[in-house]
Amino acid sequence: MIIVIKKYRLIIAAILIVALVAGVIAAVYCARPAEEAGARPSKLLPVYCVDTTDSVAALTFDAAWGSDKTQKILDILDEYDVKATFFLVGFWVDKNPELVKEIQQRGHLVGNHSNTHPHFNSLNAEKTSIEIDAVNKKIKDLTGGDVTYFRAPFGEYNNTLISTLGDMNMKCIQWDVDSLDWKGISSGQITENVLGKVKKGSIILFHNNSDHILEALPLVLIGLKNKGLKGVRLDALVLEKDYYIDNNGVQRAK
Repeated sequence: MIIVIKKYRLIIAAILIVALVAGVIAAVYCARPAEEAGARPSKLLPVYCVDTTDSVAALTFDAAWGSDKTQKILDILDEYDVKATFFLVGFWVDKNPELVKEIQQRGHLVGNHSNTHPHFNSLNAEKTSIEIDAVNKKIKDLTGGDVTYFRAPFGEYNNTLISTLGDMNMKCIQWDVDSLDWKGISSGQITENVLGKVKKGSIILFHNNSDHILEALPLVLIGLKNKGLKGVRLDALVLEKDYYIDNNGVQRAK
């Protein structure tokens, strides 16, 4: 155990050095002042990150194909006392009803990731509403809770989607920190992708069944702690009222 801890510390130290350099040269939307970000856009935008002084960042996991690593992800999050948000596709919910319940019972937030994982830019308002509502009903039947947050497959959105979500009292959530875990990259690369960009108010994208998520997640959580950041659910970060979303997708208080 001592050897493993020392190994983690050495890896984290190396990654944090790279992250520090990347943080200096990277353009981070959430760190920009409102004046630079610009006025409220005419095109409707999802929330990419939140302008906040709180030392928090939201961990999110998309679940569509595969579930065998989800239980271990929950165990790791418990071990580090971190809560997250899981965006679930309808057919994943159908195949894994007990996991859906366990995600909620362990204190994590369940979000909507569409029913069939379509390209929403090709759907009209009626089909958009059907896709979203179907998953909301499935999740409520299993957990008893309403769904507040939606993430579009492929990160694809338009005014029809965001307007439809608004009518359903839901918010469209993107991300400003992409772990790129779906590319099959190493745990070290995943960790570097996150720690090199994450800031206060960031929304981090992971996938529940990516190749090296189980190795990377502890490294990320240790790294966040070393940077003074706490991993939280979206409802502990995203503003619910008196806000606007600027041209860069940054949610800001009015």
